[in-house]
Amino acid sequence: MTKTALILIDIQNDYFDDGLMPLEGMNAASANAARMLAGARARKDPVFHIRHIASSAKAPFFRPGTVGSEIHESVRPGPGETIFEKNRPNSFIGTGLEHALRAADIEQLILCGAMSQMCVDATARAAVDLGFSLTVVGDACAAASVRHGGLTVPSEHVHAAIMAPLAASYGKVVTTDAIEGSGPA
Repeated sequence: MTKTALILIDIQNDYFDDGLMPLEGMNAASANAARMLAGARARKDPVFHIRHIASSAKAPFFRPGTVGSEIHESVRPGPGETIFEKNRPNSFIGTGLEHALRAADIEQLILCGAMSQMCVDATARAAVDLGFSLTVVGDACAAASVRHGGLTVPSEHVHAAIMAPLAASYGKVVTTDAIEGSGPA
């Protein structure tokens, strides 16, 4: 049987309404991530939390030592769950994540978190390049709106523009319900 791990990427306080970089849809994404986390715990699947810490106290968000850089209470790490800190979008760079996954004989990764267009995307692509099978839980991810060339792209379009190529070329993009079912009635 293929061993699966859940990786929760950057579900941190600064991405919520009272944080320094609030993302539209983060509350819904974190609620779905919490469902994913509860399911992984029930199945006794390994869980890895990724926490982004900016390299400078002058960074716009995820500043070292701040409440904003802490993992959000909705997905608070439990006993035996590893936390990796990073300062790049790719969760494998400068962390022990790949080593931990290989040591646990993990073959399949389930990813969720934020931001879709940065750390989720970078980690997803790297995971496949490293030989892991990939599932991204799209409704457990959140994106930011972006501006480029005088054009503002709303967060839901940014999110869709990232999930579509991941689904086409890298792995599966599914909903929380597809993995965890509809939950209690």
